[in-house]
Amino acid sequence: MIEARHLRVLRAVAHTGSFSAAARRLGCTQPAVSQQMKALEASAGTPLLIRTNRSMRLTQAGDALLRHATGILAGLTAAEEEIAAIAGLRAGRVRLASFPSGSSTLVPAALAALRADHPGTSVSLVEAEPPHSARLLREGDCEIALAFRYESAAEDTAQEWEGLVVRPLLTDRIVALVPDGHTVADAGAVSIEEFADEPWIAGCPRCRGQLVQVCRNAGFEPRIDFATDDYPAVIGLVGAGLGVAVLPELALAPVRPRGVRTVTVQPAVRREIVALTLPDLSRVPAVAATLDHLAGAARRAGAYEREAAPAGL
Repeated sequence: MIEARHLRVLRAVAHTGSFSAAARRLGCTQPAVSQQMKALEASAGTPLLIRTNRSMRLTQAGDALLRHATGILAGLTAAEEEIAAIAGLRAGRVRLASFPSGSSTLVPAALAALRADHPGTSVSLVEAEPPHSARLLREGDCEIALAFRYESAAEDTAQEWEGLVVRPLLTDRIVALVPDGHTVADAGAVSIEEFADEPWIAGCPRCRGQLVQVCRNAGFEPRIDFATDDYPAVIGLVGAGLGVAVLPELALAPVRPRGVRTVTVQPAVRREIVALTLPDLSRVPAVAATLDHLAGAARRAGAYEREAAPAGL
């Protein structure tokens, strides 16, 4: 098998005309050069050099191999430099899939910090709700997937996340949204049964399923008049008096709700937000750095939620 180190020796011998001169250029001994040339000729299966008392010259096969070696070694050098840049976070690419409230809160803060620390690393973003985001990761369409699951449904998502690296980020509380002037608008906390006769605005399929299950556990079936994945649309519909809704606190952080109030719901409903990746990808420097910055953004978001928790909107 022809090795890159043998090609480098061939190039040095061809350029200098002797084993001793090639050894000086390569920083090794003359016997080492001779040994590697013998190994290269054995791999090629034909002589590559014609040796005379005064000089050496390439055979036709040696000349052909040298021509190819030039391109091969140039490509290897470029590859080595690119890999070194990626390993040193001077370059790299990460494809991120995230659900909407993560995209509008955790992702911007994380990527701004990542760009400041590692400007050569580029990140692209596509929005995907779980479980679709985990499928994108398994199918090779992203390197990191932001996902969430409700605490009451942790067992249901065990298979969905099986074999993945799960980086916990944040536990997000679910709150109720009611129009200004609603009978419970000034309440500190209300039972979900208070909304048994209300029309509902529901969110994504996973959130909608969680809402239905919580209401059924409380003894009623929610009447869902509107369903949308767009959180500002949910807020607008509630503000217009068209119903009530429950939303994660994280979804409220980047918007300025008007005409609505938030109240704490009992029993408490929380969701766990995580970053998912594959075991091999977790060792890639750019991926590891992105995960670290997502964790940092989540810590800051969690601190903000704790500070803001006593106050309604």
